[in-house]
Amino acid sequence: MSEISSPRIVIVGAGPAGIRAAATLIEAGLHPVVIDEAQRAGGQIYRRAPAGFARTHEQLYGSEAAKARALHALFDRLAEEGRLTHCAPSSVIAVREGRLHVLGEGGVQVIGYDRLILATGASDRVAPVSGWQNAGVYSLGAAQIALKAQGVALGRRIVLIRSGPLLTLVGAQLVKAGTHVAAVLDTSPWRQQLRGFWGLAARPVVALRGLVLRARLGGRYHAGVTLERIEADETGVAALRWRDAGGREHLTPCDMIGMGWHLRAETHLADLVGCAFTRDEQWRQWLPKTDRMGRAGNGVYLAGDGVRLLGADGAEIAGRLAAAACLSDLGRPAPCASADLRRLARFERFASGLARAFPWPSQMVLTLPDEAIVCRCENVTAGAVREGADFGGGEANRVKSLSRVGMGRCQGRYCQLAAVELVAAQAGCTPEAVGRFRGQAPVRPAPIGAFLQKG
Repeated sequence: MSEISSPRIVIVGAGPAGIRAAATLIEAGLHPVVIDEAQRAGGQIYRRAPAGFARTHEQLYGSEAAKARALHALFDRLAEEGRLTHCAPSSVIAVREGRLHVLGEGGVQVIGYDRLILATGASDRVAPVSGWQNAGVYSLGAAQIALKAQGVALGRRIVLIRSGPLLTLVGAQLVKAGTHVAAVLDTSPWRQQLRGFWGLAARPVVALRGLVLRARLGGRYHAGVTLERIEADETGVAALRWRDAGGREHLTPCDMIGMGWHLRAETHLADLVGCAFTRDEQWRQWLPKTDRMGRAGNGVYLAGDGVRLLGADGAEIAGRLAAAACLSDLGRPAPCASADLRRLARFERFASGLARAFPWPSQMVLTLPDEAIVCRCENVTAGAVREGADFGGGEANRVKSLSRVGMGRCQGRYCQLAAVELVAAQAGCTPEAVGRFRGQAPVRPAPIGAFLQKG
């Protein structure tokens, strides 16, 4: 294991938040280190295709092409000029005493920091459906990544199930690419979606753009559906059994299902560096506590969807704010934050509208049959989670120890939210009282050989 000299500021994540944070620090005369899991900067939303890929920015990112092009060009220029150090593809797998353990192609190296900006982003927030453990079930984000990065669809006959803007976006992108999308199923009823109207009105252009994309889906789109079961055969997914808003049963043949319910903040590193957390009932998940600028204490700053689920535009603002807070705390001149704070407040109103219009499907989770799989990594059923709650006293980590829910390679990223809801219902308490799974290193799967000294 090698060690390099401690840089002053390290940024984890090279998406919109990380790129804007780096640019702000560089303008102030600092040289940040940026660590990212992808080979090229852009994050998930502006994920870049491999070199030589024929599709244009407009084809890849649609109405966001100009923003993606600008961010890519900015980061590339700063890297080429030697004004930042880009560690990629690399994953931070552990943090201890101001030192990051970073897994890259050459093994693990240790990078010290004086100030740390976490711009770790988010992933799909998924809820278990009976049969979702079968081959051919992916998150919507995975389907979008395959389309952007490789120009492929993950199935020949696709059904998308979710609630939220990504459902509409991915559906429209797959249809535009010529894929056979059999159905786009939204668990949020129309009346529920209308309840988020005033929040969504905070960004009318974005809301209108979403309605236009939904119109392109035509009769494929159904609101207020009830998901019953994913049917499978020896090759994987075969069909989805569901009911429409009127209660009529449908069986839609398919060989791929994309699923998810908005986003889940990526918070494992924030946990390891000692950030405090609070339960956000609107988003039905635990989020790190920061001030308005992103300060989390102890020289740590958070930006982007890893702390506030505001999307790509909000992440850019949060990245600038976190860098400005860092500069101010270092006693250096910092850019004025007032305009960005006002814009951030507007984005938060919009996000609140999204959360209200497209809620987490708590009732669907609570009515899972005992034989349904909750944790796909460890094959833990809903019945095992409920039994764990009976013996574990309704505390998240006790139930985790008893049932093994959340002990797989994803460390609860896919199952924790549903498991906590099930435990709370079984124990007769609130999800807040149940708590959350403790973060542990390594936060990503890592080969043992990466930790061994090379002679």
